[in-house]
Amino acid sequence: MLRTDDGVRIDAAHTPPVHPGDGGGGEGGAGVGIVVAHGFTGSWRERTARRIVHVLSGYGGVVAFDFRGHGRSSGESTVGDLEILDVAAAVRHARVVGYDRIAVVGFSMGAAVALRHAALHRGVDAVVAVSGPARWYYRGTKPMRQVHWAIEQPVGRLVARMAKRTRIARGRWDPIPMPPHEAAGLVSPAPLLVVHGDSDTFFPLEHAHQLYDGAREPKELWIEPGYGHAESAATPELIHRIGKWITTNLS
Repeated sequence: MLRTDDGVRIDAAHTPPVHPGDGGGGEGGAGVGIVVAHGFTGSWRERTARRIVHVLSGYGGVVAFDFRGHGRSSGESTVGDLEILDVAAAVRHARVVGYDRIAVVGFSMGAAVALRHAALHRGVDAVVAVSGPARWYYRGTKPMRQVHWAIEQPVGRLVARMAKRTRIARGRWDPIPMPPHEAAGLVSPAPLLVVHGDSDTFFPLEHAHQLYDGAREPKELWIEPGYGHAESAATPELIHRIGKWITTNLS
């Protein structure tokens, strides 16, 4: 259980690295730490997230956690605003347990938070933004209209609490957080990898291009054919490639 700078308790787990020869397919070492930030209503305890952690542990030690308002973490979700403090707590813990090179891998909302954390807090060595939005308040797809209903309507917040164990703070952002595409421009000199699927039903490819165009070198953009959205659609092959990208850039 980690604690953020504003006193929120964050449920987390540390998975040590699997060294080459131990069945992890790993190229990582004890010096590389990977922080995994899940999407909205997600949890590190879900099977898809645990599968991702298992693969990434072949490339470094992994700290996975639940954002505030999710699962066993305390507090309420601010849907991408104060969550940068949650990432900061996970990064701090990764350094405490001995990792000196830290990459943050974020999915969907977690991608936006990873970008904002790297831009505002600095102190990470690489960022991977998977299936992330480039801007706030996007409602151009049916799934995102449903997300906004869950965030903005009392009955929607109740459904999220009962069905997804996600407690969402009431009220609007004030001030509005820096949008992800602007944060992407402040990640450098840490390398940034933007990963997006051409079958994403939440955020179309324009979001990936806006993130990439807003970033400075070093940066890469992977458009994945047939890939849907975030953790649930991520194949082990894609996660292995992300792990290899991390170790290549942190070696």
